[in-house]
Amino acid sequence: MKYAVVLCDGMADYPLPELGGKTPMEAAKKPHMDALAAKSEVGLCKTVADGLKPGSDVANLSVMGYDPRVCYTGRSPLEAANIGVQLEADDVALRCNLVTLSDEEKFGDKTMVDYCAGDISTQEADLLVKALKERFGSDAFSFYTGVSYRHCLVWKGGALGLELTPPHDISGRVIGEYLSKVPAAAPLIAMMEQSMEVLAKHPVNQQRKAQGKRPANACWFWGEGKKPSLEPFSEKFGLKGTVVSAVDLIKGIGVCARMQVAGVPGATGYIDTNFEGKAQAAVEALQNGQDFVYVHLEAPDECGHRHEIDNKVKAIEMIDGRVLPILLAGLEQIGEDYKVMILPDHPTPLSTMTHAADPVPYLIYQKSAPREGVACFSEASAKATGVYIAEGTSIMRRFLG
Repeated sequence: MKYAVVLCDGMADYPLPELGGKTPMEAAKKPHMDALAAKSEVGLCKTVADGLKPGSDVANLSVMGYDPRVCYTGRSPLEAANIGVQLEADDVALRCNLVTLSDEEKFGDKTMVDYCAGDISTQEADLLVKALKERFGSDAFSFYTGVSYRHCLVWKGGALGLELTPPHDISGRVIGEYLSKVPAAAPLIAMMEQSMEVLAKHPVNQQRKAQGKRPANACWFWGEGKKPSLEPFSEKFGLKGTVVSAVDLIKGIGVCARMQVAGVPGATGYIDTNFEGKAQAAVEALQNGQDFVYVHLEAPDECGHRHEIDNKVKAIEMIDGRVLPILLAGLEQIGEDYKVMILPDHPTPLSTMTHAADPVPYLIYQKSAPREGVACFSEASAKATGVYIAEGTSIMRRFLG
């Protein structure tokens, strides 16, 4: 048996007037998903347990069968694992976003214009991270380059419980009320403010502005945590697994779970990603002896955060038309029985531009055991089946069983 999970990050949503009262899943032309849904188990799954924040970290851990209430230590340590950062017991890792803030004189009066600085390239970002390292690097603070706008700060002997706000949660808002008041966070807030002196006049940003692009004129820290510990996936489930993703968070979960992590050239985490390359990497992993692949696609989530209605629909259609045909053909060619699970990790509603904790639709298809499903894979059709998984961490064993 071969197993493939297609995780469409943030795909679930709410009905939108702009889409005629439909959700993006309902509006998208997705013949492959719908064809699978017609012969699959379809239902809803609560991937975010009560009391936990609906981040991709918590939700993906849950989908992969790891209980965040037990193993979750913070988002950034998972990302750091993929970057290759070896955390010591007293290290605190933090996500370091490169962001675009508005031009008001006082720091607290500025607005979060863009949490991803216009999708800055990794090449440009690396130069800016090096500038931050030169200005702020010390025995206590170390900077590491990640992908695009997503980077890492390691604070030796740092504190937890800092109440730092994810920048994608405050798009278009004045940042003052979201700056942590926790005393231990004061050095970080000061560094965020002072980063504007370093970045605003940097040649990279001067060139971006000349090209009509948004400058990455500040850094923003959040998602702190300490070194995580996950049971190896192979020991937990008895399967050899591979993770395919563009983002350090998901790849870092794979690293911590001792899974293989596929590198895909041109994988960006947005709608310009190498969809075909990710699908082919999954097929090659299965052809080369792996039992299980986890194909993570970030694009719907990014479009939700940016209120890009048409692009979110397009992202779903791209997954359907550019990932699923390659993956399904590859599974058929291998010649074994196979199972496919498709689901989001959490909703990222366009109306709120941030994550929600609502249960998500899922489908589980087995080639040798088709069953009566639904005509259109959507939030409403999944709810209408009456199938509900209240404990999200159990969906992986349900899928593998």
